Amino acid sequence: MSLNPEKAILSTRPELFDFHGVSMTHYFTDNWENVQNFQARPDDILIATYPKAGTTWVSQILDLLYFGQTCPERHNNIPIYERVPFLEIAIPSLDLGKDLADKLPTTPRLIKTHFPVQFVPKSFWEQNCRIVYVARNAKDNMVSFFHFDRMIAIQPEAGEWNNYFHRFLEGQMVFGSWYDHVNGWWKKKQNYSNIHYMFYEDMIEDTEREIDKLCSFLGLSRSAEERKMISGGVQFDKMKKNEMANYSTLPVMDFKISPFMRKGKVGDWKNHFTVAQNEVFDEDYKKKMKDPTLQFRTEI
Repeated sequence: MSLNPEKAILSTRPELFDFHGVSMTHYFTDNWENVQNFQARPDDILIATYPKAGTTWVSQILDLLYFGQTCPERHNNIPIYERVPFLEIAIPSLDLGKDLADKLPTTPRLIKTHFPVQFVPKSFWEQNCRIVYVARNAKDNMVSFFHFDRMIAIQPEAGEWNNYFHRFLEGQMVFGSWYDHVNGWWKKKQNYSNIHYMFYEDMIEDTEREIDKLCSFLGLSRSAEERKMISGGVQFDKMKKNEMANYSTLPVMDFKISPFMRKGKVGDWKNHFTVAQNEVFDEDYKKKMKDPTLQFRTEI
């Protein structure tokens, strides 16, 4: 990836606009047609998440599961955003995500997206690709997104917390409403069997167990020792220090404001939500989360 730090650190934050019913910014729609025409292959694996729900974590796990033994040097030399390209991203000074995905030399290709389910290029469905979706409880997801928006130049300004809190509830976020996103993918899973729907909280609770489930979904047989090693290698504190996984080499992020990997905890929302906000949130949540089969934990 060719980087020009001067150009890459962008001076003005983008504005949100309505794009086919979803709040987006131009960095994720500028290459829309090419992205929609992306040619998936049957063995591609798509990692799909709402932003800040464990995308990088699962990307690193999958990359280690597939290539940890055969090409260990990948993980020391190639940043995660090149090993697992972000399909829809289009920043003028960086390589297009779609081009990076097209050029991936690996089999399978691991590709990430934050698209709501209706935006996924149709070739992924036509090729019956396997999709790993990760969901995180809305309270922690909101807090993580807030700190992320504070430090990244390609997102709208975070502004102050109370205003951000209400924006999140209204779905005025890049990639739209958290509620629409997690529910849309959950619904799709009911009629498309190749989606493995994971929860961030389960991964925190028992990473090894969730890696076992992933292996079973992907049809991978890895020794208990290897799975244990991967689970140990992807613990939050290790990944936070790993320059090839923590995005510290990407110039659009300002780590002086906040690190890309901040806390990785379940329940950090309690340090941000006021009692009143929590009540407003819980009321709103009851109205929007109608499907009793989709359950989240806000603490473990």
